[in-house]
Amino acid sequence: MTPRPSVQILLSTLATLTLSVVHAADAPTAPTRAETLAVMERAADWQLAHPFTKYPPTDWINAAFYTGLMALSDISPSPRFHDAMVKIGEGNAWKLGPLPFHADDHCVGQAYAELYLRDKQPPMIAEMRKSFDFVMANPRDTNFDFDKDKNPTHLERWSWCDALYMAPPAYLRLSAATGDPRYREFAIAKWWATSDFLYDQDEHLFYRDSRFFGKREANGRNVFWSRGNGWVVAGLARMLDFLPADHPARPRFERQFREMTEKILSLQQPDGFWRVSLLDPASFPWKESSGTGFYCFALAWGANHGLLDREKATAAALRAWSALTGCVTADGKLTHVQIVAGSPKSFPEDSTMPYGVGSFLLAGREVYRLGR
Repeated sequence: MTPRPSVQILLSTLATLTLSVVHAADAPTAPTRAETLAVMERAADWQLAHPFTKYPPTDWINAAFYTGLMALSDISPSPRFHDAMVKIGEGNAWKLGPLPFHADDHCVGQAYAELYLRDKQPPMIAEMRKSFDFVMANPRDTNFDFDKDKNPTHLERWSWCDALYMAPPAYLRLSAATGDPRYREFAIAKWWATSDFLYDQDEHLFYRDSRFFGKREANGRNVFWSRGNGWVVAGLARMLDFLPADHPARPRFERQFREMTEKILSLQQPDGFWRVSLLDPASFPWKESSGTGFYCFALAWGANHGLLDREKATAAALRAWSALTGCVTADGKLTHVQIVAGSPKSFPEDSTMPYGVGSFLLAGREVYRLGR
């Protein structure tokens, strides 16, 4: 007889907690910094040599890779990664994507602003500043319903959880670049509007969008997509990177970061990965590297910045990093990346996408900082 959903939930929770305890003590030793840098550079070189041309270079699929490329350029002695990003920005004429209110088209601005903070070249942020000024002067405050038939402007608000990675960190970086707090305060206000709508206060996870309210996985649990929550928790870390220590909103961001990472820690699988459905791993048993990359990044970042229990977060991050590096082929291709989706779905084992490489490089920078 099949157990009732409540029994299934209890059994699943107990199994997850047991696995967390069993594997807490057997984390890999931190790799050397040289080892971490070498695999990061190999993955980045492969991605740069195989550009994703199906979508424009300002598209989020590519822009999420650029966030990782900038992270690599922070630690690599080679200028080639910085120079590659400058070349991309120049090729884009330093413009964002074509849709002024669409969060996905803002993501590329994160790299522009970080380059500006290093190189102080005004053209790097001039177009971005004009775009964000227009958005703030014409705010979109329609509802968050993700049904395009009922709400045709649903993509003009941050109405899906991925948006919290794409746009808010760009606004904070522009605020740091210009000294103008308006960009920061706009992003903070809009973050919490989205969070109030999509964040499950009991599960400490985000629904991808309103279409998933009330949906259930085969085991009766709510549908929480791995990469979707990866976008958010990585976005939290990237917000905190540029949120002043004395800002009144910082404690709330830190609290949400701790809540989410505590939940994420409990859902890591014995092989170091997280499955595409966080609460129903049995229905989606294959390895997945993009969500795992974002969780590895967030946990290692939290350990490095003193926001998480260092021993516990480091152990989980290193298990994840060991799993991720096993997905990098000899020539540098990162495999096991779930293809473009908005929910748990199957995908080929050898699939790769630029955003997966971006999450890998973000994780690598933080593991590098943990290394010896």
